[in-house]
Amino acid sequence: MCQAHKYCECPGFRVERFIQPCLLLLLAQKRAHGYELLEELRSLFFQEETLDPSLVYRSLRKMEEDGLILSEWVTGGPGPARRVYTITEEGRAALDLWVEHIRKQLQRFETFLREYSDILEGREGHE
Repeated sequence: MCQAHKYCECPGFRVERFIQPCLLLLLAQKRAHGYELLEELRSLFFQEETLDPSLVYRSLRKMEEDGLILSEWVTGGPGPARRVYTITEEGRAALDLWVEHIRKQLQRFETFLREYSDILEGREGHE
């Protein structure tokens, strides 16, 4: 949780929303099973946060219902059967839209940070 949430009710960062583009990105790179995706999410995008596995699996089920990914049970090899996920063309289109959205948000954040830096520089000049 960001420190700002101690002081405000801003919407901030919502893990639930960011999981979908992260999963789509990982599946655009390669097909994978749920545990593998969970580990990749933790190591790449959510290092400092607790990531609830049930949230990841719910997201995968919802994305499959929406046609963004497909899954199949893979048997063979050591261990139990695993559900392996693959991105669909619709999923790739959704990933493209997410990238466009994230770029727009990034521009807003960069503008915000520039404005904030200007304020800080102004404070330092008056001390």
